[in-house]
Amino acid sequence: MTGSARGSTGPEYRRAMTLLQDPTALIADVTPEQRSERLSDAGAAWTERIAADAANAQLTYTVTGRGIGSVGTEIRAGKHRFLVDEPAGLAGDDAAASPVEYALGALVSCQVVVFRLYAQALGLTIDDIEITAQGDLDVRKLFGIDESGRAGFHDVRVRVDITGPNTAEEYEKLRAVVEEHCPVLDLFANSVPTTGALA
Repeated sequence: MTGSARGSTGPEYRRAMTLLQDPTALIADVTPEQRSERLSDAGAAWTERIAADAANAQLTYTVTGRGIGSVGTEIRAGKHRFLVDEPAGLAGDDAAASPVEYALGALVSCQVVVFRLYAQALGLTIDDIEITAQGDLDVRKLFGIDESGRAGFHDVRVRVDITGPNTAEEYEKLRAVVEEHCPVLDLFANSVPTTGALA
């Protein structure tokens, strides 16, 4: 949930967190030219795959979570493993970001991808990009205190800071394109049919 009541991390979670000590070290430093080539190659490859068979556009993602500790979760997504937890005020050990913080992180990271993708497509240059998302959440529904409101965010604000040689107007047009094409923003902005079942 929110990060306002963060507490100390227990030793058992510190050991588990060694998996995440410096995840940025796993991402290669690239030049603008290398990034441009990778983005162009990815776009061309997907265009070719989908032209060959429209069914290739359909992807299914699978993520599995196992409850650990008080309210923590170990998430498995392909070969990747990461922790999700809550602060002490929400019965957690504060060993990792909360589910709603990861949701905002998913929005931010998806926006970074789509900004890069469409800047390349539109011939714009992004030297640096930093995106901040803030979400407002009322916990009364979560705790069953008041059933009339939403359980999730009732307001989300996204701030995009871009540096580069293009004009503010060009970057604003880019932002509008990104809002039309960002998959995670679409999740936030529109209802998605979701079903649940006990195994």
